[in-house]
Amino acid sequence: MRTIITLFLLLISLTATAQEPLRESYNLNDSWRFFFTDELDSDSAEYISLPHSWNSDSEAMMGSYLRTSANYLRQLFIPAEWSNKRLFLRFGGVQNSATLFVNGRYIGEHQGANTSFTMEITHRVNFGSNNLIMVAVSNVKRNDILPTSTDMVEYGGIHRDVELIVTNKHIISPLIYGSEGIFIEQQEISSERATGTIHIYASAPGMEHLTVNMRIIDPDGYEVKRHSVRASKLNPERSIDIPFVIERPELWSPDSPKLYTVEVSLGNAPQLSDKISVRTGFRTISIDDDNNLCINGKRVKIRGVNYAHDRQGYANRHLNEHIDHDLSVMADIGVNAIRSLEGPHADYLYSECDKRGLMAWIDIPFKRAGGTLADICYYPTISFHNNGLEQLREIIAQNYNHPSVIMWGIFSEVWQRGDDLLGYIKQLNTLAHELDSSRPTVGCSNTDGEINFITDLIVFRQSVGWSKGHPSDVRVWCNQLASNKTWSKLRYGVCYGEEGSSKQQPEDITRASRATLILPERRQTELHENYAKIISEADIFWGIWLNNIFDYASARNAYGLNQSGIVEFDHHTRKDAYYLYRAMWNNDESTLHLTERRWRHRSDTLQRITVYASKGRPTLLMGSDTLTLEQRSAVRWVADSVVVKQHARIVAIDSLNTKRDSLNITVGRLKAPREPQDPRTL
Repeated sequence: MRTIITLFLLLISLTATAQEPLRESYNLNDSWRFFFTDELDSDSAEYISLPHSWNSDSEAMMGSYLRTSANYLRQLFIPAEWSNKRLFLRFGGVQNSATLFVNGRYIGEHQGANTSFTMEITHRVNFGSNNLIMVAVSNVKRNDILPTSTDMVEYGGIHRDVELIVTNKHIISPLIYGSEGIFIEQQEISSERATGTIHIYASAPGMEHLTVNMRIIDPDGYEVKRHSVRASKLNPERSIDIPFVIERPELWSPDSPKLYTVEVSLGNAPQLSDKISVRTGFRTISIDDDNNLCINGKRVKIRGVNYAHDRQGYANRHLNEHIDHDLSVMADIGVNAIRSLEGPHADYLYSECDKRGLMAWIDIPFKRAGGTLADICYYPTISFHNNGLEQLREIIAQNYNHPSVIMWGIFSEVWQRGDDLLGYIKQLNTLAHELDSSRPTVGCSNTDGEINFITDLIVFRQSVGWSKGHPSDVRVWCNQLASNKTWSKLRYGVCYGEEGSSKQQPEDITRASRATLILPERRQTELHENYAKIISEADIFWGIWLNNIFDYASARNAYGLNQSGIVEFDHHTRKDAYYLYRAMWNNDESTLHLTERRWRHRSDTLQRITVYASKGRPTLLMGSDTLTLEQRSAVRWVADSVVVKQHARIVAIDSLNTKRDSLNITVGRLKAPREPQDPRTL
């Protein structure tokens, strides 16, 4: 009898093994041919691999990057045995517009640089033979594709992965705004109970009825919910809704990022037609009466950074290993929140945020970068309106299930003389609430007025003390903000930070002058030291956002770079401000850092030495002499009027005598005025 049972189980196992996979995905990053549209002879096209851009970051920094159109070609063999399958192409990101053709036949187009999109090609392929895939791509400036005003370089190209998805006929649709076709709506969430509805979009042509199965698996791998429904009157534009209740859920939070798996399948086992698993977490997001952001009712002070989309040597080809590196830099500082500027990063980033407990804010690319009337961020046209609304739909749909995403960005620093854009901002804000009522909306503002009262949250972009006044003037602004009855109704955070180049170490940093390209690192450091101290002491903001974590290429800024990052464009070289925030925000590891180490040659015999120390009072030595330190903030210690005769070596020792840092100074007359160095020539 035991032998019969064993043979029976073996037969079942072999049958299951022989069953075809429900859906398969094939990476198509290799074997593409590339040529510019005005190059009529495509036979001479170069072979490239994706991700790809026709501009390099060095070309962008020199101001010579191309705004043009190009074509990507690829042969794709489709086996004859797939004739009963459905085929889709998924693009992770194309900047800025893409039009897809298969065998010369039009499939569709997509407009927007950083959202993904999927198109079905089943009806245009030839099974059992090669097929020609062509993608026409353009980064030409257009007035109907957001952003129309930006200081970021729009490199162009297919800058993220491309994959072929092969499915059965009846599937969970991959065509709902580039998403997975499953949306886990959270309704009432507490430590006692989590309720919600799973919305499933099925594409099942010719089917009148369809069985839809759902399983929810907890963070420990145990099934906590199972349900099946028989759906009728199938409509690819209408979801199949399955409510759920989970008793005593493990909630997602930055301290405990618990993730559940939701598995959805179509059909009756074992003859399923499709199955997808997505991960999510249950949590609530709110702002309390004291202007604190709360996750699950617990106050969380945001320590956030703005995060651009490029890096030195790779342009906008942001690979997974790059994201891993960048997240390790952020973790070293103690960052707990990331703002994706002008659109989402690759989905990999938010999956990692889900697992690591990082919070994310994703902007739509509605921004004003310049200060002249020629720089138009808003066009009151139907095509402009529709593109912004469509990009917002895509951003929300593609990131809906990520618990780490806690807010949707509606605008950034927009203002305009002439046409009133407030109505459009209100339209975007309303749409975001209709698509997702569980998350707040947010805007980043550098102006007064009604614009600050539209979104649920507002972040003030503050720059007092950079082009006028002194950085310490931010104290006056904080006091006015806290005492103003009208502004007290707002739920506000703050974003700040200005440019500084580690290559520039002039003697005089009293005024940062953009006209003369003087952007000294020490001036940036001074701004951050003042802002960090005053804003921390004011304690009136639900969150602090640094502008930015990394420098990025900019066709508008000095030297082709926006150098407001606290880490340089190489994503490795840390500026002094980096260590200031590491000392303030990293509670797990101690920080000891002497500033101005790159300012090696000085003219004044009287020097001020600054050290950042996160663990008590440090010791500062110059030779055998102990220097007197004065505490200027929780982590900043200063020795004023240190006499340096020609050469000096300064050594700092932390209070536990476990860390040391040092710098060398040479004092003397400079032979000639030092000109700012252009990083493009270094």
